[in-house]
Amino acid sequence: MNTSPEAYKSLPAVDKLLCNPVVAKLISSYGREPITYAIRQSIDFYRNIINNGGNPPLPDDVMSKIKEIVNKISNSGLRKVYNATGIIINTNLGRSPFSKELLQESFDKLTGYNNLEFDLKTGTRGSRNVHPANILKFLTGAEDILVVNNAAAAVMLCLNTFAKRKEVIVSRGELVEIGGSFRVPDIMAASGCKMVEVGTTNKTKPSDYQDAINSKTAIILKAHKSNYVIKGFTQEVGLGELCKIGKEHNIPVFYDQGSGLLRDKENMVFDNEPSIKSSIESGVDIICFSGDKLLGGPQAGIIAGKKIYIDKLKKNPMLRALRVCKTTLALLETTCNYYLREEDLFSKNMAHKLFSQKKEDIREKADNLAKLLEANGVDCKIIENSVPVGGGSLPDCEFSSYAVQLTPKNNSNRQRSGYAVKMYHGLMQHNTPVIGILKKGDIIFDMLTINNNEIEIVAAAINDIQEIITTPDKHQETEK
Repeated sequence: MNTSPEAYKSLPAVDKLLCNPVVAKLISSYGREPITYAIRQSIDFYRNIINNGGNPPLPDDVMSKIKEIVNKISNSGLRKVYNATGIIINTNLGRSPFSKELLQESFDKLTGYNNLEFDLKTGTRGSRNVHPANILKFLTGAEDILVVNNAAAAVMLCLNTFAKRKEVIVSRGELVEIGGSFRVPDIMAASGCKMVEVGTTNKTKPSDYQDAINSKTAIILKAHKSNYVIKGFTQEVGLGELCKIGKEHNIPVFYDQGSGLLRDKENMVFDNEPSIKSSIESGVDIICFSGDKLLGGPQAGIIAGKKIYIDKLKKNPMLRALRVCKTTLALLETTCNYYLREEDLFSKNMAHKLFSQKKEDIREKADNLAKLLEANGVDCKIIENSVPVGGGSLPDCEFSSYAVQLTPKNNSNRQRSGYAVKMYHGLMQHNTPVIGILKKGDIIFDMLTINNNEIEIVAAAINDIQEIITTPDKHQETEK
């Protein structure tokens, strides 16, 4: 493609732009190095356009591009959002939320230095693996504990340690896919083991496992159906029965429990969810679960089980690539300490505080939001709503809640739907992003996951977007 040399001459020199008064102001705000980087990126951007036969830029185009690049560098990508979806373990929004108490109580351990890998008794090098082990051994009843960076890593480490180039038996009804399209068969393949499927999607019997066992069998894997339900003409082998089969053949049973429920009876919603402690009591050799689901802590993969197996996991060279940092350990330890006192669990563990809300308290929050909106001319009504737990946990359970639905007057169904979409996207891009729910052409804000101190912030954001939607000319002036 022939491009005129004159087109390239329109691109300003870096030194010349650095002397520009507008650029000088940017340098005073952001520093010379980031601005120089933005200038070069901007020039390269327009050079590529010219290379592809596009028009050369105007001076204002280059300056706008420089500002855009600087904003991308300087603005934080990770931002606080206000969760009005009602989904407590919301994977897209960070799973289990942290309380201020959790962060404050972990802060002292993280300020300055700590004994991450130093034994204060002997004065010699220690192991980071010991820090959460004692509290988690108490809470789970396991002989030993190992923490890695997430549950998928825990599964991979276990399979790689005990079943590399060997066979792993798993029911066809438990070949799960978790978020982000990660599948059990893929993790098995990456771990270097061979998957042996038994039974059918809806029915797996003890004899299916018995018939599949041979000299190459290394592990029997059971995966908890934490994010789906199979109903009807079904049969599965319980964990206790599977452990008996494993013991008969001297083959370890590995349970990918996933959701991480530490307490049996804290909420009726959890009645049919197996706890970690009850699973350990069934005789399982190794169990793994997440730290940021029903446990209510940071992202982590927690492996619990018999010491003979945990010791082998600790010797796998892969562990160094999967280990967690001091921040995760501090947050996890503090989270687990809340389980020692019920009042702490339901006041400082944010996930369980939300789980334990009374329905009348949720209604009161909805009333307060509705009053603030109506005072600013935003039409709305309070509705009952049902929301899932989220995070790939308790797929067959929903919380009963209340939500505030916006009800613009004198609108057709099509206009109402357009209003809801504009409100939804406008709130996502607000200075204080609010994530609501688009449902059947309406937008609603579930109050289960909105705290009392967030109601005014949410109302102010809705009022701002309402004003922009109803007065588009003002929106255009703001953009200018």
